[in-house]
Amino acid sequence: MNMKKRKATGLAFEIDKLTRSIENVVTGDVFQTVVLPMTKDDLKSVAKKNGWLFNWKLEFKAKERKVFKLTTIENPNVIQGLACLEMKADHVAMQLVESAPHNLGKNKVYEGVLGNLVAYICKISFEYGFEGTVLFLAKTKLIPHYEAKLKAVHIGGHLMVIYPPDARYLVDQYFSE
Repeated sequence: MNMKKRKATGLAFEIDKLTRSIENVVTGDVFQTVVLPMTKDDLKSVAKKNGWLFNWKLEFKAKERKVFKLTTIENPNVIQGLACLEMKADHVAMQLVESAPHNLGKNKVYEGVLGNLVAYICKISFEYGFEGTVLFLAKTKLIPHYEAKLKAVHIGGHLMVIYPPDARYLVDQYFSE
């Protein structure tokens, strides 16, 4: 099978707001979210031709990776964002996260999407016994942003880690009852 080779360049996502759900930018209305595994049927709507930046089909087909979609409970057919992770021996590696095209830029519909997805990855890390530890590669210019918004720690090169106390905070922010 001819699989395209992935290039590890570092993540370049910005956390706009840490909310308990996602918020409509214009109205301030709050929508409860759900994170589910992405399905093969979802691939049609998350293609580059629809404005998505990454090749989610490639991520979906990679056996070692898991892809999740964020939707609202009210409208589960519209994907608000995607996250790709890989289970390692003692942590979860966050490989990609992306807001839907309609949640980018100055005309975005919702904020809180990416914070929600990062919190979900931390939640998975707890569920797998990794105490919330999440590692990811960051673009150099966004390292201070991740330090400020996610309390991620820069541990060298482009590598960043979200340690258990801050992972717990993110999980509690989004998934507390």
